Amino acid sequence: MSPTPPARRLRLGLPKRVFSQVLLMQVAIAAGVAVLATGLFLAPLSKQLDQEAMRRALAIAETTAQDRHIAEGVLHTPPTRNGPVQKEAERIRRATHAEYIVVLDRNKVRWSHPTASEIGNIVSTDPRDALAGKEVMEIDNGTLGRSARGKVPLRDGHGKIIGAVSVGIKYDSVRADLIGAIPGLLAYAGGALAVGALAAWLISRRVQRQTRDLAFSDISALLAEREAMLHGIREGVVALDRAGRIRLLNDEAHRLLGIDAEAVGRSPDEALGEGRTADILAGRVAGTDLLTVRGQRVLVANRMPTDDGGAVATLRDRTELEQLGRELDSTRGLIDALRAQDHEHANRMHTLLGLLELEMYDDAVEFVGEVVGDHRVTAEQVTEKIQDPLIAALLVGKATVAAERGVALWVSDRTRLPDRLIDPRGLVTIVGNLVDNALDAVAGTLHARVEVELRTEGRTAVLRVRDTGPGIPAEQHELIFTDGWSTKEPPAHRKRGIGLSMVRRLAQRQGGSATVGEADGGGAEFTVVLPEALTEPAPEPALTATADTTVKEEPR
Repeated sequence: MSPTPPARRLRLGLPKRVFSQVLLMQVAIAAGVAVLATGLFLAPLSKQLDQEAMRRALAIAETTAQDRHIAEGVLHTPPTRNGPVQKEAERIRRATHAEYIVVLDRNKVRWSHPTASEIGNIVSTDPRDALAGKEVMEIDNGTLGRSARGKVPLRDGHGKIIGAVSVGIKYDSVRADLIGAIPGLLAYAGGALAVGALAAWLISRRVQRQTRDLAFSDISALLAEREAMLHGIREGVVALDRAGRIRLLNDEAHRLLGIDAEAVGRSPDEALGEGRTADILAGRVAGTDLLTVRGQRVLVANRMPTDDGGAVATLRDRTELEQLGRELDSTRGLIDALRAQDHEHANRMHTLLGLLELEMYDDAVEFVGEVVGDHRVTAEQVTEKIQDPLIAALLVGKATVAAERGVALWVSDRTRLPDRLIDPRGLVTIVGNLVDNALDAVAGTLHARVEVELRTEGRTAVLRVRDTGPGIPAEQHELIFTDGWSTKEPPAHRKRGIGLSMVRRLAQRQGGSATVGEADGGGAEFTVVLPEALTEPAPEPALTATADTTVKEEPR
């Protein structure tokens, strides 16, 4: 037989759901407030009832003391059960529903009392204050029990104090008034508690919808996972509130955008400055996988609205991918050039073989010289004008690619570039992008030609790239430098619309400019000016010639 399963213990504690906990806490708070309010109301109510009872007793005592029959009776009659003082005092007591009315003389002897046997006896409480001319209100114990009392002096017709009047209101009646007020007070408190419980339920339902009916432990786990995810992923995450202010940045977003934690609470324009990146984050540019350039980084941004009216933007770094894509494009171009050169080389080898078989040796030598000379002349022409090895190598390679695409790449005669560039790699990027765009623009056209002019004016480098293509409309002269703008179909491995944007940013980073206009004879002419692009020329060493004027005498 299977063992009997252990009995499950009943565990008492707070419910796990946020909705239930919030409802329970709010109802507990409402109940506590109702109880506290009831207690705070009952305390002054009891005191107020006591004060009212004492004032009532004092008022009855004052009225009794003003009765002239009472004063005359004390002066002219003895204290007896059927005396005029007893009769008048009892009449007033019954009329006012007081517990007792005691009239006493200056010797503290009672002249009236609800219990007739007490008449003629000394009072049980000290009346010295009343006999001294003072009015007294108090709650005290006497022969008839606890009562609210009022004591006043009794005066004759000349104002002389001849005794005192003490009036008591039964304290049980005061307590009965207090107890009678409690049900009504509890009814009001219960109504307030019901309204508070209803409000608590409505608020808890709203919390339930907003928290998706999760437990506090689930929310805590989600927050921990969110923090780990945000700061662990290799994508930048920027969250914005409904007012368009940044409310969250993860570590990668700090790195990609180059901003710190002070950007939180600001708008994208305030944190990043005006530009395409701020426009994308603010939602002024719509679309998916939007390209933007921030500093030297190429970013792909996506923006998704949230239910609360804000948005979350993700940023991916495509800088290395773009560089690899450009290198792949260059490699493919070189491969195509080499493939074409392979066919051309084979044709030349066949021609040379035929000349040798025909024993036309002089013609064969001349043919080889022409072939080798053409390539040597191209390289020599470039290196004579451009002394920087990176730029020279780039243009020699581009000339080969251009030739295979049927484009004449010409280095202007005005080109002069010394080997003193501060940032040769930056200029390689600028020249490569402009030449590639020019080759794409003129490829397949008649008499296709691209001219590169690179010269210096002091320490300023000026680059001009002209082509014989269709040109660029005037209304697009600024638009073409925008991130992501392109008229070409993007290749499979990357997106277009980055090259010209990077050219302008590299130029502006060095304090220069990048513009486009119309070339002479049609086509486009790009001009890039780079101030302070070259280092100061090294001073030439001073030449000092010392002439040896000593004449050595020939030995005889």
